[in-house]
Amino acid sequence: MAARTGPNAIAPQPDPNGSTDRRLTGRAVLLYVLAFFGVIVGVNLVMMKLAIDTMPGLEVDSSYRAGNAYNAEIAAARGQSAREWQVAGHLRRDADGRAFLEVQARDRGGAPLTGLGFSAHLERPIDKRADRSVVLREQGVGIYRGEAENLAPGQWDLVLEAERGSERLFLSKNRVELK
Repeated sequence: MAARTGPNAIAPQPDPNGSTDRRLTGRAVLLYVLAFFGVIVGVNLVMMKLAIDTMPGLEVDSSYRAGNAYNAEIAAARGQSAREWQVAGHLRRDADGRAFLEVQARDRGGAPLTGLGFSAHLERPIDKRADRSVVLREQGVGIYRGEAENLAPGQWDLVLEAERGSERLFLSKNRVELK
């Protein structure tokens, strides 16, 4: 149908809302796309900067030394397994926050182990600042005891170590719950 011209032509009617007719052009689409991706890139740059600034650093100074230490840990674990020691730790807590630890150590034949240097660490899984060391003293044949002050109730990791001289002979880590 051909457009009418002349006195009988229909004039365009203004929009009752007062807006004018805008057309979406290629230039506008290009600007919208560039603005969208500009915001995405900007947010990514800010997040990268924040992540890099808050990174604590390296976990280990030398991965070679860490690998060698890991191999030594494997050898120590094999030696501990071959000894077949039976070590039992009993931990209880008073209402005032004092904790008492008793460790009984026996060899594969059930004979008590004496003359060892036992140490214990109570590690809080949620807050390393709450960790406590417990000095254990031999107070009987194969029985080692110690205590810790101001121990909060909840879950703890009990790490037991036994040494003779400078050689670590036993290592154990167990989750315990204090009430």
